[in-house]
Amino acid sequence: MPDHPGVLQTFVWQKLDRAPVFPELTRFLEFWRREIEGPLHSVRVASSALIRPAELRYANGQFLLH
Repeated sequence: MPDHPGVLQTFVWQKLDRAPVFPELTRFLEFWRREIEGPLHSVRVASSALIRPAELRYANGQFLLH
């Protein structure tokens, strides 16, 4: 809200991105810098579901279907 610079707002943006470069986040921040009047106070990146190599676990067992 440009009319109220003292008000700190939270903007939640949910999008998958590739760590550690974060190309989607970088594009969004560049758009914000160009197009939005309000400055950003801080950016926090937090996710346990960042795109990363698949985790494989081997199971020692056998399942039979009749």
